[in-house]
Amino acid sequence: MSTAVVGAIASIVDKIIPDPAAAAEAKLKLLELEQRGILTPLLEASKIIVAEAQAGGIAAKWRPIVMLTFTALIVARWLGFSAPGISQDEIMKLWNIVEFGLGGYVVGRSGEKMVSVAAQAYVNAKTGGTQMPLQGD
Repeated sequence: MSTAVVGAIASIVDKIIPDPAAAAEAKLKLLELEQRGILTPLLEASKIIVAEAQAGGIAAKWRPIVMLTFTALIVARWLGFSAPGISQDEIMKLWNIVEFGLGGYVVGRSGEKMVSVAAQAYVNAKTGGTQMPLQGD
């Protein structure tokens, strides 16, 4: 991972954690994660998310559409609508998929917002704060 990205994230840590000791501990953990290679896949995943968002159309909106579909299926089940012949085990397997999807969706959205903030901090650090906010801000 680029030291510039780690530096940008570290500058965000300084802004959101007012206690200098706690901020230093958070930055140390950030460096440990970088050294263990844990941050690299996250950065690569963020590139995919940014590419999807910039593509527009259905590519940018597929996750909300999937989650709305899951929500509609859950509401239909609560209202007594269900496929005939579906067992309780199958319903529980589907529920596990929904839980996993919701967790991924929430984490994905949080990741998008963190990447946007980190990218803006990086751009501002490189340009002296003269750039306009990135798309989605």
